Amino acid sequence: MIEWFDDLKVGMRFQSESKTVSKEEILRFAEEFDPQPFHLDHEAAKDTVLGGLAASGWHTAAIAMRLALSAKPFGPHPLFGAGVDGLRWMVPVRPGDTLRLEGEVTELIPSKTKPQGIARVKWTAFNQKGEAVYTFNPIGIVPRRPA
Repeated sequence: MIEWFDDLKVGMRFQSESKTVSKEEILRFAEEFDPQPFHLDHEAAKDTVLGGLAASGWHTAAIAMRLALSAKPFGPHPLFGAGVDGLRWMVPVRPGDTLRLEGEVTELIPSKTKPQGIARVKWTAFNQKGEAVYTFNPIGIVPRRPA
């Protein structure tokens, strides 16, 4: 079981639970945080690059964060971060899509001055068709095992 930075190894993989995204959730998020026509109205979205109603990328990011929490990559510790690299939206998330998240530890950097380390996990969200819809690589701060 992973409890500390010291338990992580490059190449370790994590998987989350899944989450089905409803039209109502897409509309609710868009109305509050990203009220653009292609996130609020199927007809308005048909003639855009999205080709139909799609979740806001920020909604997809929020779902991915929730899914990352369910994977517990750092055991009981919270997912503190110092930033995110490689954030990409590849495929629109549609009403009814079911998302899951997979992660792989790509880098581990122990701190020389603090009882923690930086863990880089490349996360990829997939829909029910196995298409990668979103990827991000956070700079995670994970405590080290007490001496």
